[in-house]
Amino acid sequence: MKKPTITAAQILDSALKLADACGWERLRLFDVAADLGTGLDSIASHYREKDQLVEAWFDRADQAMLARAKAADLLPLTPAKRLEELLLAWLASLATHRAVTGQMLLYKLEPGHIHLQIGGLLRISRTVQWWREAAQRETLHLRRIAEESLLTGVYLRCFIHWLRHPEQDPAEFRALLRSQLRCGPLLALLRQ
Repeated sequence: MKKPTITAAQILDSALKLADACGWERLRLFDVAADLGTGLDSIASHYREKDQLVEAWFDRADQAMLARAKAADLLPLTPAKRLEELLLAWLASLATHRAVTGQMLLYKLEPGHIHLQIGGLLRISRTVQWWREAAQRETLHLRRIAEESLLTGVYLRCFIHWLRHPEQDPAEFRALLRSQLRCGPLLALLRQ
């Protein structure tokens, strides 16, 4: 009898579920395999290492943001408001496993994980690029560089704040994000 095929999404969902109970650091891929009733070979066919699960989790968030970008109500909004709505959609997709998401970041920042830290920087850049694209930003050259740098700062400050304050009222967080997007130099770029 042929074993049922395990998908990458099922593996990620199982890993997140188990990590909610034990923490990301204690999560073992053999436990994920056992939870799914399969062998490690099935896990390895989708994920070569545990960190690829982290990347898949953030890819899901990027996809949620890009799905929000398709909504008809988004384009008529100001650039700052589009960016606000898109980042909120990105964060909302992570909310079901907020604590584990924070643990994933700490795992990447461990001193012995320089290869993960470099990957983390690339992940930040990739997400900010998709954020700008989803908001249909058209700045060029030095203005684009300045906008990307400023948006990276907004992204990091808001993401870290969101992780550290899970009990914060969503309206208060939205006000914080809005104030970050409307700071002097960034606001000037978003008006162009």
